[in-house]
Amino acid sequence: MKIIFAGTPDFAAEALRALAENGHDIALVLTQPDRPSGRGMKLTPSPVKVLAESLGIPVETPATLSLKRDPEGAAAMHEKLRAINADLLVVAAYGLILPEPVLNCAKGIGRKGDIKAINIHASLLPRWRGAAPIARAIEAGDAETGVTLMKMELGLDTGPMVLVERMKIADDDTHLSLTEKLARIGAQLLIKALEKPGDLECTPQPEEGVLYAEKLLKSESRIDWNESAKVLARRMRAFTPFPGLQFEFENNQVKVWAADALDWPADKAPGTVLKADDALLVQCGENALSMTILQRAGKPRMPAHSAIQSLGIRPGDTLQ
Repeated sequence: MKIIFAGTPDFAAEALRALAENGHDIALVLTQPDRPSGRGMKLTPSPVKVLAESLGIPVETPATLSLKRDPEGAAAMHEKLRAINADLLVVAAYGLILPEPVLNCAKGIGRKGDIKAINIHASLLPRWRGAAPIARAIEAGDAETGVTLMKMELGLDTGPMVLVERMKIADDDTHLSLTEKLARIGAQLLIKALEKPGDLECTPQPEEGVLYAEKLLKSESRIDWNESAKVLARRMRAFTPFPGLQFEFENNQVKVWAADALDWPADKAPGTVLKADDALLVQCGENALSMTILQRAGKPRMPAHSAIQSLGIRPGDTLQ
């Protein structure tokens, strides 16, 4: 099958690799432009670009596909996509809005031949439409999640569903570990769908249960000790590695890399250090948060006892 692929992070690279390994003709890959990354802020290609180039697949990195933002460049790209005469456009965490000409650039598959663009979305739609479905599912304490293959339309993740696969969220899943699991499921589900493309049918998403997974913001990383320890522990797993979870002690910013909620009576003010030994135990609005791996700004990660000694934290101190 002749395919145009659009994706950017590792989650999308897994699907691209599966398409290549299963013999599909990937005529073109669209991915976001190189971005500054790391301490040196060196321009770095996306994981999808790195993989596509290693496979010898042509790559385009438009900054936008919108005719309003770049009339000449976008029009030229739209024409290039149409000229490929692909059977299907496959999208996975691309990160750019796709206008109608792009969504309709392929010939289409399915029983009705109307599935021209298919998206691999990391949630059980309509729950967690939007930019950060994996993190928001962990943050909310969802027991399960999954992958939805859907026919794309102009609405934000509103298109009818083609295939769905569910999975349990483990108690220790972080954003990173769950992303890896869902990437594998998404790739497998895509290959399954393309085995019999003429048999695919669409089912409208349920009208009830719609939730939006808002983009993660750096401002969300600050700990509010008035919240329950269970909420904070889930947020740590959901926000690892970005935007992270952090607190302040005597003008030192400290990032939390590992933490668990412990049953504890609420007999101290939220933010009070209860223990400072192998773990940093802090009173929350409900129960207590036990932190075992910490990182001071500009320093490497370290066991909690090393961070405690470095910062001089003692029982009875207050964290902000």
